[in-house]
Amino acid sequence: MRVYDFDQTIYAGDSTRDFYFYCLRHYPKILICLPKQCWHFLLYMLGFCSKTVFKEHFYRFLTKLPDTEKVAQDFWDNHMSGIKDWYLKDIRGDDVVISASPFFLLKIPCARLGIMPPIASLVDPKTGKYTGENCYGTEKPSRFRAIYSDDEISEFYSDSLSDTPMAVFAKKSFLVQGNVLSPWPK
Repeated sequence: MRVYDFDQTIYAGDSTRDFYFYCLRHYPKILICLPKQCWHFLLYMLGFCSKTVFKEHFYRFLTKLPDTEKVAQDFWDNHMSGIKDWYLKDIRGDDVVISASPFFLLKIPCARLGIMPPIASLVDPKTGKYTGENCYGTEKPSRFRAIYSDDEISEFYSDSLSDTPMAVFAKKSFLVQGNVLSPWPK
């Protein structure tokens, strides 16, 4: 089984950021959430709240969308071209994406690519509330093992060393920088 981070790994960008700016262009009323988003970002940066708490406040903009699931479909109609060519040339149906981005956002490109459903942060598309922790760092292998138990990871790919907790479980791990794949640093 091959496992991939999504943002900046197989997708050339940050899907959450791109989705937010897409929503901002099409639904400018979400700007009403900006003051609280900025406040909670500051609290997070100063260490007064967790990443999950900050992101939960960030995702409050979802409450201002008419139908988040439909908006996400429309977003991917315009952003599937962001999937990197190196990945498209070697895609397999049993590939698994694991990401801190929301499940509701990543299930769409994974289905369109014909790969397994993603393991991702569980964010309610209507309220922005989290179920569980942000799927990041040490949370990734925990979530992976809860679903796939002892399945062997033949290869793991990520753009970030924060994914080292996941990389250590794979036979081979690769650091992705743009379209360049290199062995995971020891």
